[in-house]
Amino acid sequence: MNFFKRAWLNLTAKKGRSILLVLVTSAIMLFVLAGLLIRNAADTATSNAKKSVGATVTLSANREAAFKKMRSATSTSKSSRPKLTTSPVKLSDAKKIAKLSNVSSYNATVSTSANAKGFDAISTSGSSTGDISITGVTNTSSVSTFESSSSKITKGRGITASDEGTNNVVIESELAKEDSLSVGDTIKLKATTGDKKTYTMKIVGIYKASSSASTQQGPGSTDVSNSVYTSYTFANTVKGSKYKNTADSVTFAISDPAKVSSVKTSGKQLINTSKYSLSTDDSSYQTVKSSMNNVKSFADKIVWLVAIAGTIILALIVILMIRERRYEIGVLLSLGESRWKIVAQFFAEMVMVLIVSVVLAGFGGKFVGNKLGDQLVSQQTTTATTTTSSTSQQGQPGGGGGAPSGNTGGSKPSGNMPSGGGQTGNASATTDTNLDINVTVMDLVELGGFGLAIMFLSIMLASGGILRLQPKKVLID
Repeated sequence: MNFFKRAWLNLTAKKGRSILLVLVTSAIMLFVLAGLLIRNAADTATSNAKKSVGATVTLSANREAAFKKMRSATSTSKSSRPKLTTSPVKLSDAKKIAKLSNVSSYNATVSTSANAKGFDAISTSGSSTGDISITGVTNTSSVSTFESSSSKITKGRGITASDEGTNNVVIESELAKEDSLSVGDTIKLKATTGDKKTYTMKIVGIYKASSSASTQQGPGSTDVSNSVYTSYTFANTVKGSKYKNTADSVTFAISDPAKVSSVKTSGKQLINTSKYSLSTDDSSYQTVKSSMNNVKSFADKIVWLVAIAGTIILALIVILMIRERRYEIGVLLSLGESRWKIVAQFFAEMVMVLIVSVVLAGFGGKFVGNKLGDQLVSQQTTTATTTTSSTSQQGQPGGGGGAPSGNTGGSKPSGNMPSGGGQTGNASATTDTNLDINVTVMDLVELGGFGLAIMFLSIMLASGGILRLQPKKVLID
């Protein structure tokens, strides 16, 4: 009788022991599979983060060089105190960088302010004037606060590319209520720079600012309700003719965050670094990557710990099983059966048990993997959110130079991203990271491979007793 048939007859004859082996092996395979699923899902989540979170490179004035120039002028001039002078970013330079590989789109930020004329701005205790903050964009739908739905268009429409060259404006709902303004009405804004001309603006939309947005305090500060959106072309017009075809800063969306450093290096070769600087921001991607790496590391530990523990447990079970079957082994040896075939019989029995266990683990692996994965991700994202909240500033529209803006056009496809200091969209992507855990055929194949390795090691550890057995002594005993 060949050892395969003996293995099958032994398992079917001793059902209680076989069921116990299946249960123990299934438990081991279940946790090994859960670890494999979490590890693979973490790899996928990290890969997806490159697309969903992204990274940016921002072109702006080189403030460090400007300060150095100012201090140099201070040391040579004693009659008057030199002023800090920075150069606005030329869109022609931005278009050169936009042509680099891995740059998916670019976005210009144009921020300025104007005085309300013929209507009243929201006045605050810290505000000495009624200034209106203007944020020039191409599409309000691309602004981070609108993308995350913390700000919403409640009436009319937002600013679009068709508003370029117009005096259309979107105002905040509280400002509209205060002055009884609605879509279709006009307001007047008087520029505070350039020729200080008064412009008549047509209201095309009203938006509701984020409920978490608070009134800023301090001299010259203004309420968020005094922030309006216009086309970037109008914002440049208010600032003055010399600002035509320029921007406060230009943010480039990088399709692959891993390439952000190479884009920055290539971009520096295309600009005058004494006037402009390139800064990178892939913090959200790095946060997600770090969180997923921690999850993956923990999953690897689960796999190895369960594999080692499983090997030891199964080895002990096989050793006890061999002791119980000493007489059977002695008979087989006395009949001339080779020792390696007896070992092969035990291995065949365990492989049959493994096949059933892998199937059972496949049904429960997704459930266990989801539970463990959700717990791990919850812990990691809580830590990441706390870190992000303590180090980042909430981006709000208005004249700080860090207002979000839209794409001004270019050779690359549009795909606008928030620019400046606001990272609302990226933060959201970080906290919403989930593990998509699914059991595939390849996962079961990988699990089977781990199972075979565990079985092989278990049998090898326990087979020492078989190789030392002498059939005559066994039968006499």
